[in-house]
Amino acid sequence: MSTLFDCGDEAQLLAGMRHARQAIARGELIVLPTDTVYGVAADAFTPAAVQRLLDAKGRGRNQPPPVLVAGQSALQALVEEVPEPVQRLVDAFWPGGLTIVLPAQPSLSWDLGDTLGTVAVRMPDQRVALELLEETGPLAVSSANLTGRDAAVTAEGAQNMLGDSVAVYLDGGPSRTGVASTIIDATSLVRRGADAAQEPRVRVLREGAISWERLHDILGDLLEEQKRPKDSADGAA
Repeated sequence: MSTLFDCGDEAQLLAGMRHARQAIARGELIVLPTDTVYGVAADAFTPAAVQRLLDAKGRGRNQPPPVLVAGQSALQALVEEVPEPVQRLVDAFWPGGLTIVLPAQPSLSWDLGDTLGTVAVRMPDQRVALELLEETGPLAVSSANLTGRDAAVTAEGAQNMLGDSVAVYLDGGPSRTGVASTIIDATSLVRRGADAAQEPRVRVLREGAISWERLHDILGDLLEEQKRPKDSADGAA
């Protein structure tokens, strides 16, 4: 049986954070508020927990979840390299609604699904989420919904979809924006082998909280020309 905690009540917040930490440590799922939409989370380094997350959403391994982190040091630990243009984006938009795909650190022992050696990372701008991430470390987090349905913008909405597949629901009130994060692919900036001959470009995989124009202000011609990106809110929180 899952439990919902009202994070606007100090006593429930403390109890909810304790139960959320314990659930993550047991390999269970939690739902937490972020600055974009609600996310369903699992320990990024427990493969069975990540699979439980995918199963709860009705997703396959070909749709690996992004990873939420508490700060830039965690990003540097998870990825092979943070290119200078990516650092500019991080300085401009983190914490906030930008998810960045980069080659993953090859020494890490984890299994997020069929990632092709990459990882999508974001630092949320939400107090409860950041405090939890400080204690648990990186969490695999996807939007709190069943695949094909809109991402939840309230804890109750997430609970209606995910039910008892989630152990703990942290209710932080309605999502601040209700707009999912923008996802960019910056893997070409970390060039290896034959890829080094290709012109590096940052590509928008999904436009959300951060517009193409704002990204272009930081990256200029490094940003691939605007196309019609995927507009589904299902995926990164």
